[in-house]
Amino acid sequence: MSEKIIAFVGGGNMARSLIGGLIADGHPHAGLRIAEPDAGRREALIEDFGIQAFEENATAIRGADAVILAVKPPLIAEVARDLAGQIREQGSLVISVAAGVRSADIASWLGGDAPVVRAMPNTPALVQTGATALYANQAVTAAQHDLAETTLRAVGMVVWLPDEEQMDAVTAVSGSGPAYFFLTMQAMQSAGESMGLSSETARLLTLETALGAARMALESSEDPASLRRRVTSPGGTTAAATQVLEDGDLAGLYRRALQAAARRAHEIGDELGDQ
Repeated sequence: MSEKIIAFVGGGNMARSLIGGLIADGHPHAGLRIAEPDAGRREALIEDFGIQAFEENATAIRGADAVILAVKPPLIAEVARDLAGQIREQGSLVISVAAGVRSADIASWLGGDAPVVRAMPNTPALVQTGATALYANQAVTAAQHDLAETTLRAVGMVVWLPDEEQMDAVTAVSGSGPAYFFLTMQAMQSAGESMGLSSETARLLTLETALGAARMALESSEDPASLRRRVTSPGGTTAAATQVLEDGDLAGLYRRALQAAARRAHEIGDELGDQ
């Protein structure tokens, strides 16, 4: 991928994380460009990453193999329509990281037959430990498929979806998922403080426990249920705590929460598609 030109439209946090990850992976600085209307942000991008930054979208994407749309979702339609002719002429792959915007709508705004990959990353991409789901429309070639995967792997793991309708579930599980874990960490830290631990001690114990549990789950061949049983001795402290959580229908709460997130994701897709 070293010779590919990747252009970003929008210089927010997700674009910055992808640029940083690509550079860390060895992508040449000269092969990365970005369009950002804010002069201060442009200067920061040049200073931080040593890449070319432009005020005009059309200038940034000229000759690009891939154009990554990293603007806010309500702006995608306008940006795509403005760049449609140039993108079709170049044959650029379009990768959208805008939450809720469906590939068919993007392709329509681009003229109807553009190769589009829809990506649903999550916020841990900012520290190169993200989880991203990708969906490619039928116009995407095998080489463009590989380019999209390599690009998003720069900020974490990648999975491909066979059906774009699954993106709503992905949004519920991993897109919004970090917030669920932050909420759990917040609750555990608060409980620790209520039992006499200092705020800093409760915080560090909670965060390291979360990190260690996640690493164990990733590195183990056992599923989470098996890992939980293995650390839960009958009649012990862990069993006492997990019984309280089960009595409160923790699994049911998560199921209802994720269903609510998926419903809202579908609604947002409908709203954005009407532009």
